[in-house]
Amino acid sequence: MTDKAKWYVVHTYSGYENKVKANLEKTIENRNLNELILDVQVPMEEQVEVKEDGKKKITLKKVFPGYVLIKMMMTDDSWYIVRNTRGVTGFVGPGSKPVPLTDDEVDSMGIVDKQQKIDVEVGETVKVVSGPLTDFPAVIQEINVEKCKIKALVNMFGRETPVELDFNQIDKLD
Repeated sequence: MTDKAKWYVVHTYSGYENKVKANLEKTIENRNLNELILDVQVPMEEQVEVKEDGKKKITLKKVFPGYVLIKMMMTDDSWYIVRNTRGVTGFVGPGSKPVPLTDDEVDSMGIVDKQQKIDVEVGETVKVVSGPLTDFPAVIQEINVEKCKIKALVNMFGRETPVELDFNQIDKLD
């Protein structure tokens, strides 16, 4: 076992990428595996579609449909847990030995390691800068530094709606 976590790619049933991510995150939390499995990502990119009436619609599309990227320490336990997550068909690599991505591959895929620092506090109002809630103000309820996410309330249609946002989706208000 190496002492440095590496990025691996797992193959999933088509359309199960987000379910696999959610199931893995729940397992990591329940079994306290934050030290072994550090990050799970389904890379997404924004695509602009022009509808028949000329309106532009921005949608998020999976960059690699059928695949989930996992940053983990490769041990028998972590391999077993990921391999047996519902929706996972296997690791990408020859035979039964998963092959980690090289640093160049990680960079070219645009995978951002989650070691971001954030200068906000619970109760503070921030501005959403990307995704479907762009330009909405959000009041921070909870900050999860390990996962680089915040839970916040966004006022939509006259009611407070809880949302989960990545650190890179928010900006401090001036």
